[in-house]
Amino acid sequence: MKTESRYLLTKEAIEKGADLPEWLLEEYKTFSQVVNDPTFPCYFGRTAQRKGELRYSYIEHNKWSHLPEAVESFLSLFEEPNPKRHGLFIFVEPESTEKSLEYYRSYFWDILQYLHHYDRFRWPHEAPKDPDHFLWDFHFAGQPIFTFGNAPAYKQRKTRNLGNSLILGFQPRAIFQGLEGTEKGGIMSREKVRARVEKWDGLPKHPDISHYGDPDHNEWKQSFIGDDIEPIKGKCPFHHKDS
Repeated sequence: MKTESRYLLTKEAIEKGADLPEWLLEEYKTFSQVVNDPTFPCYFGRTAQRKGELRYSYIEHNKWSHLPEAVESFLSLFEEPNPKRHGLFIFVEPESTEKSLEYYRSYFWDILQYLHHYDRFRWPHEAPKDPDHFLWDFHFAGQPIFTFGNAPAYKQRKTRNLGNSLILGFQPRAIFQGLEGTEKGGIMSREKVRARVEKWDGLPKHPDISHYGDPDHNEWKQSFIGDDIEPIKGKCPFHHKDS
């Protein structure tokens, strides 16, 4: 699976800015300012950004074809011995005028559907294909990934507003080793982060936020939560291509 993509960017590459769209440089600057804030709730994200352990990619409204290769290239980092806890952030070209939260949510799922459609690898046999199954999560190149959306339409949940772009966060399950929802370290870390999130946002934890493996929880719902405290209703927009 080891591939290299010029669309998978390191901190050093994106800060040099060579041959990159101006809008991306502006949005990365905002992203960096927010995540580097000493009070930013996600300690792990802030540390990874500072150490240069995050990776970045981007798409323009009419140019998505490079994205599957970029995500594959990102996942290949985990084939190295003792890999770091890398995360990937995908920046989407900003809209000319800010859109609604539902618009960005739909765009988010369209991107995941696109990646799934062009995935060269089979969905793992043992992994549920139905998003309503409590053990479902998004897979790409055979790897389970927690995906989450950030958008300018978030006004109350400020931790999900990282600039003018729709920004998709990808966290492979591999980075949670030892920090799973049922492990002591995971429970403590999660509670600390969520307490800081509530303080930043000025809102209680969203009711759809839980941990992977919770039988009363649907993972897809916390991928793009509401800007409120209302549970998400309806069906997941994602459809498995073999279903």
